[in-house]
Amino acid sequence: MRDVLIVQNSATGGPGRFGDWLREHGLKTDVVAAHEGAVLPERLEHDAMIMLGGGYLPGDDHRAAWLAGVRSLATQALENGTPYFGICLGGQLLARVAGGEVTGNAGQPENGSTPITFLPEADKDPLFHSLPAVVPAIEHHKDAITTLPPGAVWLARSERCPYQALRVGERAWGVQFHPEVLPERVLQWRVDGFDPDELYARAVADEPVSTPVWREVAARFAAVVQEA
Repeated sequence: MRDVLIVQNSATGGPGRFGDWLREHGLKTDVVAAHEGAVLPERLEHDAMIMLGGGYLPGDDHRAAWLAGVRSLATQALENGTPYFGICLGGQLLARVAGGEVTGNAGQPENGSTPITFLPEADKDPLFHSLPAVVPAIEHHKDAITTLPPGAVWLARSERCPYQALRVGERAWGVQFHPEVLPERVLQWRVDGFDPDELYARAVADEPVSTPVWREVAARFAAVVQEA
């Protein structure tokens, strides 16, 4: 059975339904609670890696000392062609190690269910091809990728944040949004200028549209892992 290293960076930021979907497709998930001091492996010997979100920039080693180890593992994934999927911080970290730029408090913050528009380049992507042109996804960020890595494929954007999805090489993806969370998660977020109840209602309304799409993306990532 192929196994996936999942790095968790906050108490509430677990793999959620994305982990469930990967297990449905025959993958074993190994969740490392880095935020609780769990030790990361020095060498990436898992068959795939998922980096979850958290309230840090990719280089915030003074706030989250484990990020140096995660950057090393992500670099190993890129060098070895190991499938990688980064969510929010995880997507930003992929961009950082591949030579892009991530900026704190970049642009306007995004919170709650947000329309994600796929670009023409997504039509040929193993994970995002043949999906609806616009799909809602839950967001929660103020930091953002501001320069793509050299050679990266830009896959999706939103009104407030250009770089919502990218691919580096053949098997490494990063997304700014949160395909792993359910609408209930937005009730835990308190952000100035956003009403949690309104965000929740919008997320509930969009969930029947978004869930089948992100479930399919998880299935496609599982297939990449199985075939790698």
